Amino acid sequence: MITIYEKSTCSKCRLAKQILNDAGVEYKDVLYYETPISKEKLSELLKKLGMTAREFIRKGEAVYKELNLGDESVTEEALIDAMVANPDLIERPIVEKGERAVIGRPPENIKELL
Repeated sequence: MITIYEKSTCSKCRLAKQILNDAGVEYKDVLYYETPISKEKLSELLKKLGMTAREFIRKGEAVYKELNLGDESVTEEALIDAMVANPDLIERPIVEKGERAVIGRPPENIKELL
């Protein structure tokens, strides 16, 4: 089963879902602003993505700057906590299948899981 973690107003998320729909793939849709991603799940997704929180976090968001998350002394755990508390910091969309996950930026990355 494929799961897509997304924000309904995100254009890349809509494109990702279109790719899945065009492929005729069934998927579970998680709108993480309505159903927050837990710290444990986010940590699991980072492992599946093969990324650190620092590589994954959205650095262009105002809250990133407000919380001074670019400071190299901010720990991996603190970055994950910040993403859980502030979903705008979570890169999107995340598409998960089994033990693998990809970020749908560009949306064509999703084809790796099909």
